[in-house]
Formats: sequence, C-alpha cells, structure tokens
Amino acid sequence: MSIAPLPPATLEPGISDEALIGRVLAGDVQVFELLMRRNNARLYRAIRSLVRDESEVEELMQQTYVLAYSRLRQFAGGAQFSTWLLRIGVNEALQQLRRERRWPRAAPDVLEEEPAMHSTDATPELRLARAQLNHLLEQLVDGLPESHRSVFVLREVQQLSTAEVAEVLGLTPDNVKQRLSRAKGLLRAALEQHTGESVAELYPFEAPRCDRVVSGVLAQLTGGGGPPTGGDP
Repeated sequence: MSIAPLPPATLEPGISDEALIGRVLAGDVQVFELLMRRNNARLYRAIRSLVRDESEVEELMQQTYVLAYSRLRQFAGGAQFSTWLLRIGVNEALQQLRRERRWPRAAPDVLEEEPAMHSTDATPELRLARAQLNHLLEQLVDGLPESHRSVFVLREVQQLSTAEVAEVLGLTPDNVKQRLSRAKGLLRAALEQHTGESVAELYPFEAPRCDRVVSGVLAQLTGGGGPPTGGDP
C-alpha cells in the first residue's frame, strides 16, 4: 500500500511528542509516523541489544509500535513517550527470549572502564582501524550476557540515564550500575589495549530499515481504521 507523506507542518521539529499523541488520538493516524521516525533508532538499539536476528528485530519493532498505538490512551504524561515506548519494546523482546528459553546467563566479575578517546583529525588509516574496531566492539557486545547487554546498550549506546534504564528494564538503579560495570569489565578484558573506544556508533539504524518499519506499522494501523481505543494494559 502507498503511504502518504506527512504534511510539512507535522514535520516541524518543535512539536512535542505529547502534541503529536493528541493529534493521533483525535484521529490523525498518519501523525504516528513522526513518532516512529523520532524513536526508530533508539527502539532498534534497545531491541537489538537483546535479539540478534535482524528480521526478528524488525518484527518486534513493528509489534511494539502497534502495541503502543493500541495503548496510546493509557500513556501517562509523567514519563517520556520514548521511555514508555522502550519499555514496551524491551518487554516484548524479553517475552520472546523467555518463550524460546534464551534468557538469561550468568555475568562476569566487575572491572572498571577507562575513559573513551576521540580524534577529530583521523587519517584514512585511522578511520579504517576505527571502523574495524567498531565492528569488533559490536561482535563483543553481542557476546555479553543478555541481562547485561541490554543495560550496556541502553546506558552507553543510547545514553539513557541510570534512572531511565532502571525504569525501562524494571531494575533498581543499583542493579543497573552493577550490571553496567560487569558488562564494561567483559568488554575491557576482551578489547585489551583497545579499551575506551567510543561505542556511540554501534548498531546503526539505516534509512531503508526506518522506512520499512514505518511503512509496515502504518499499513497495519491504517488497515484497522480509526484512532486507538485503549486496549489492555
């Protein structure tokens, strides 16, 4: 099906998530596209930190958005929409992992992490080395225990606060700090001299995938017709 682009006014960056939600609840389903595009990369990284299969990740993203849409009237303005959305996505991913008995594994001992190093004058050789290191980091992050990988990606890649990670995963702040330290310890041991390389570029979310997820969700929503009715909690 063909998805009509959003009107220019809707694409104004100053419009808050709450205002967009109000328009969706008033019946403007297409406005939900902007909410998805604003949150696609974060939601992808959060789910990808738990599920390795890319096709499963996209299915879970679409499932998360459909669930969020159906529960939109339950959204409490006290929390950020992005945090509320991530909680739904993480819960869906965890349920799938538990159904398939892929969750969890034990964690390693705690080690400290050294500060990240950056260079603004990278040569082509250094850029290649950094790209190779980022690829290695992504593989090593994939190898973390699931219960610690999600904390690491949400805190260090997504750069959510400790309180936000705790809220999304249903943990205490102390649990988050402990798991994060252990995750960093594993990576430090594995990276050896490469410890401290920035992880902000891990799990990139490319435009074609963004379009694919948005189109898939809008096809389901517009096929159902009408604004969200509330749904189950």
